[in-house]
Order: sequence, then structure tokens, then C-alpha cells
Amino acid sequence: MSVEKVHARSVYDSRGNPTVEVEITTEGGLFRAIVPSGASTGVSEAVEVRDGDKSHWGGKGVLKAVANVNDVLGPVLVKSGLKVTDQEAVDDLLIKTDGTPNKAKLGANAILGISLAVARAGAHEKGVPLYVHLRDLFEGRHDANKPFVLPVPFMNVLNGGEHAGGLLPFQEFMIGAIGAPSFFEAVRWNSEVYHILKKLAVEKYGPSAGNVGDEGGVAPNLTTAEEALDLIVEAINKAGYEGKVKIAMDAASSQFCKESKYDLDFKKQEDSSPSEWLSGEKLAQKYHELVDQYPLAFLEDPFGENDWESWSKFLAGGVKVPVVADDLVCTNTKLIARAVKEKAADTLLLKVNQIGSLTESFAAAREAYDAGWGILVSHRSGETEDSFIADLVVALGTGEIKSGAPCRSERLAKYNQILRIEEELGSKAIFAAKDFHDSYKHHQ
Repeated sequence: MSVEKVHARSVYDSRGNPTVEVEITTEGGLFRAIVPSGASTGVSEAVEVRDGDKSHWGGKGVLKAVANVNDVLGPVLVKSGLKVTDQEAVDDLLIKTDGTPNKAKLGANAILGISLAVARAGAHEKGVPLYVHLRDLFEGRHDANKPFVLPVPFMNVLNGGEHAGGLLPFQEFMIGAIGAPSFFEAVRWNSEVYHILKKLAVEKYGPSAGNVGDEGGVAPNLTTAEEALDLIVEAINKAGYEGKVKIAMDAASSQFCKESKYDLDFKKQEDSSPSEWLSGEKLAQKYHELVDQYPLAFLEDPFGENDWESWSKFLAGGVKVPVVADDLVCTNTKLIARAVKEKAADTLLLKVNQIGSLTESFAAAREAYDAGWGILVSHRSGETEDSFIADLVVALGTGEIKSGAPCRSERLAKYNQILRIEEELGSKAIFAAKDFHDSYKHHQ
């Protein structure tokens, strides 16, 4: 089947900001995808086209990107006659039609919407679930006997940084039930810890501490990582999962990186003194102390996106947990290759909208796997009900996903889809559990 019609519209993400929805029509039916959007975005991310008209949506409208789909990209794709199962050719056509290195002309949000909707149409034409089609595309073959790996869900249960109010500089504190026997049980364990955590936050910090941030995590008015980690450890222990549920941190350090130093007071109204900013070495020392003191599973974005020296020194210093690169590499093969060469990290955070097409996301995953890295598939803070990344994480076999707290339907849409996949696969699926970081290597 080829594409008969492409139509885009402006819809809303979980923050109430506009985003692009694309519908692809073929002989087989109508297939839809919605594009997510981030808040703490890396400078090297592919460009979202926004309207910039402050009188509408504060400048965040996407009518230009919608028009780029309806008036430019859609007609080009229809005219091409490309089959929806030929994902690479479709994505290559869209990227070449834009013609810029970062999709700034037509927009990554325009291109990605088409790319993901085409993948859904391709799965329908083959008569297989989306995760099967995506694995076939990624691996270039179909192996019905190879088991699928279900990921450990790392849920952002406590929010700080740009995702919440309060003074906590670090953006995300996640929990992952690595000791669970199945994805179903992992979600249950995480959910139980989350509800206990919410009660503890209210008891210790007052009624407003139960309010949630952008990704559904509680947002008490804390100031230090230790306060946050102590609270989460208490919740894990009260739930009865000590040693079975680990904690992970996304520092999102680019937000408070100033002149190659780190201002942990960046959220205070008054300006902080540069003399109090931490050097990369001092911040690294703090991370080492946290890893020694708390049951951490990984650290994400411990340093700023341009502070390559601190990343490399940190990894060379023998950090005891995986180090996840988000803003540093932005799901971009060239930046991943640099990070591999400079030994700056050992895990890729994969976000399809950072690069803007499914084919390029696959290329980033291959680059990471070839280097022996792990891959953490991720949502964005401005999410939607579209559950595409749930099928993607199963297809890639990464063994780990982060999609927010067990709260807010745009987050749960992903977890619920993996629950359906787990039920459908039955014994043909393996839960990553403690092998989450190396699951792809273990199950080749």
C-alpha cells in the first residue's frame, strides 16, 4: 500500500500546549500519530517549528508545522507512491524535502508525525502488531523464534528542576522495580511505592506536597537530593521492597550549568553567588557520595551538554552505576559517536522527537548498541495519549523505559500498552529485571 492522503491538525499535549497530530490514509485505513514535546531540551535537538505569534498560545502554536505537513510533505509523499512498509525510503524523502541538517525548515514535529503514522500503517499492511513491525525494521529481518524483552519501568515519582515548583535543582527521581518477576508486577510495585511516597510527602511537608509535577511525580518543596532520596527510600521500605526497587536520578544539569560550573540554587528568586557554584569535579564528588549512600540504578545527565570534560572524567573515575546521556547526544549518531570516542557515557537516552524520524532513531540505537551501551527509551515532559514508545521499547529490546509516574493518563498510556503486549506475548517475552542495562546483549 502507498499513502493516499496525509492530514495534520493542531492538538494539545499534557501541558496544554499545541502539538502536531498526523493522519495517514491508505487502502487499509487511517493511521494516526501525535508528536510529544520537551521542556528541558538540548541545544542539539532537531528543531520544532512553532508559530512564534505571542497573541496565540504564547507563541507556541504549531499551525506552521501543520501547514508544512498538509501543503508540502504530505503531497510529496502521496506523489512518491512509496509503500508504507518502506520506512527508510519514506523518512529519507521527508528529510530531503526539508533539506536542512536539523529539520529547521519544515520542522521535526512535522516530519516525525508522518514517520510514526507511516510505521503504524506498515504494521497494519503486514498484519502484525506494531512492536513486531518495528523490530523487523530495526533488525532488517523477521525472527519469529526470538523472544521479546519487556522493559523495567522507571517511573518519575518525585519532580524538581524545570518540571516542578520548589527549589530542588535536580529534575527527576525515578523508581524501578528491578527485582520484580514480570512487567505486570513491576508496575504494581512501583505504584504501591508511589502512593506511599505521596502520603509521606503530605505528612512531612504539608498538603501541597501531594501536588504533582509535569510527569506526575510529587513535588514537595525540597532543596537537596538527599531529602528527596531519603523520602523515596522510606517509601520503598514501607512498601516492603527494600533491595528490590532501585532509584534513578535525572539531574538535567544543563539547566543549572553556568560557565562550566553548577548553580544548585538556580531556582531561587535572588541571584546566587558565583563563588557558591560547584565545579564539575565537586559535582562529580557529590554524585559519587550519593551512589555510595543510596540504592541508585543509574544517573542521567549528571553534567551540562557542553561540559564534555566532566562527563569523561566522571566515567573514568569509576562511577558504579550506568551514566545516561540525554542532552549530551540528543539521539544523534554523530554526537553518540563522539561520546563513545571520548568515553563520556555508557547509555543512550532515546527520544524519537529529538532527532525527528523513526529511521534516524534506529540509527542512533544501532550506534549505541555497537558501542556496547545500554539504551533507555524515554517519553517527553509534554506528552500525549500516543503510546508509540511502548511498542518501540519492546521492539528494540532495550530493557528499560521511562515514562513518568503511575499518575496522569498520558504517562500510563505507555505502561498500559506494555501490559497488553506482555499479555499477548505470554511465554514469548522475557522481563529484563536486573539485566535491564545489558538486556540487548543478553538476549541476542
